[in-house]
Amino acid sequence: MQDRTPTRRTISLVVLAAALILLLLVAPDVLLVIFAGILFAVFFGGGGGWIARKTGMPRPLGIGLFILLILIALGGAMLGFAPAMAEQFDQLTEEIPAAFESLRERVEQYSWGQRLTDAIDPSSLMSSESGLAAASAVTGTFGALGNFVIMLFIGIYGALDPGLYRSGVLALLAPSLRPRADEVMDKAGNTLRSWLTAQLMAMTAVGVLTGLGLWLIGIPLAFILGLIAGLLAFIPNIGPVLAAVPGILLAFPEGQSTVLMVLGVYVAVQALESYILTPLIQQEKVSLPPALIITAQLLLGVLFGILGLAMATPLAAVGMTLIGALYVDDYLERERA
Repeated sequence: MQDRTPTRRTISLVVLAAALILLLLVAPDVLLVIFAGILFAVFFGGGGGWIARKTGMPRPLGIGLFILLILIALGGAMLGFAPAMAEQFDQLTEEIPAAFESLRERVEQYSWGQRLTDAIDPSSLMSSESGLAAASAVTGTFGALGNFVIMLFIGIYGALDPGLYRSGVLALLAPSLRPRADEVMDKAGNTLRSWLTAQLMAMTAVGVLTGLGLWLIGIPLAFILGLIAGLLAFIPNIGPVLAAVPGILLAFPEGQSTVLMVLGVYVAVQALESYILTPLIQQEKVSLPPALIITAQLLLGVLFGILGLAMATPLAAVGMTLIGALYVDDYLERERA
């Protein structure tokens, strides 16, 4: 009887690729939400697995304890810092418009600035189109919250029983492909864990250093600005630029020297993170070419908005791992000399 294993191998790969392409065409955002959930699963699984190994408790119990510790830490931070954070956030929302108005007055001193501000008509904010945009923003906010809840549930379920979902994916492949697919999935998981660990360390360093630097030069709201810088550091290259905007706006009313000092803090922290901290962290983690990161951010940001921008770097890391294992190692390197 003729061996049809190669045919089954090909068909299983074609079916899996067709399903992925169909999902990309019909509901591409779903894949991004699922991938973000996988990142949460890696985070919960890594922390919970470490607790389980150190204490000898079962892995699900370790994950539950890890999530409980996160909730306790967040609750303690809310109780301890929420009043100050709320006050600083309210102050930030009050001072940013004034700072923006001060910047506008400075820009209007130039002819090109006058033309620019004339093109931005404040009365257009009250138009029906802007009302529809505001409604869309509210709807988008609820959609984002719903997606975040879905990501959390995917992360929790994926962390508690990763083998269930891995075996489901492997079952879609021909038996002869499953051992190699299992190896590749291990590589991809290790890549995500390494990237996430390095990114969390970099985010913490950026937030602490930015807040401390702004506090030392006497900038108000240094704590909340440092928190914003740390959170936006999740998006390499573009995140630090976005984080610097509110700090620079707040410095404009204080004069040019203060603006330069604030800009110097952000540039110094970014240089320290890019050229010292990240290379040291990534010596044992995962290293990605900066041009590849920017290209992935540009492409996914244009296609999928803020979620695509946030997921661009980990997707690029996983993509490099898959291409290296499946295309370079399994196909190109097997060419006969």
